[in-house]
Amino acid sequence: MIDHLVLATPSVDATAAIVRDTWGVPVIAGGSHVGMGTRNELTGLGGTTYLEIVGPDSAQPAPGFPRPFGVDDLTVASLVAWCARPTRPLAQVLERLSAEGIDLGPATNMSRARPDGTLLQWQLTFPLLAPPHAGTLPFLIDWLDSTHPTASLPHDARLRRLTITHPQPDLVRTVLNATGGSTSIAIEQGAPSLHASVDTPRGVVSLGR
Repeated sequence: MIDHLVLATPSVDATAAIVRDTWGVPVIAGGSHVGMGTRNELTGLGGTTYLEIVGPDSAQPAPGFPRPFGVDDLTVASLVAWCARPTRPLAQVLERLSAEGIDLGPATNMSRARPDGTLLQWQLTFPLLAPPHAGTLPFLIDWLDSTHPTASLPHDARLRRLTITHPQPDLVRTVLNATGGSTSIAIEQGAPSLHASVDTPRGVVSLGR
């Protein structure tokens, strides 16, 4: 199941404004990732899927390490990764994938505070942004006891299709099978890339890199 798409950007404000204007949808503040140097804004993509616009948070000091999702190296917004929410506990999924020789990394505890003060806590694996996968394999999330972000998001846009291109498409299929799969995903063979098509009030728009 697709939890969210990650649109990383050097400027959250500028990219959120573009999405509002070109898509014709509301985009709302998500919150700051304290200690990571980033913040996000969100809009729903239908059901329990959403778009995360993430970039540097000027209210935080720059961390002593690269910010997540490669935002320090971006000059334009880019669809850099996507997140899957498995139907089983993360430990079970990671164990199954490890048996297949696939390592998505360990699960880490994370949190952020919404603007209304609500604390969201979750576990996730970190995205594999470097070659050979370049963000095409999902990172995984478990929202634990937190209310899912989509419960308070507008859903004026709907994800039509996420197309994943990878030199080893069967590897991608193995990961998807372990996480529960999704009917909104197409897998193609080729150089690693992500492309999403989204139905919006102003027509079909594309996200990629």
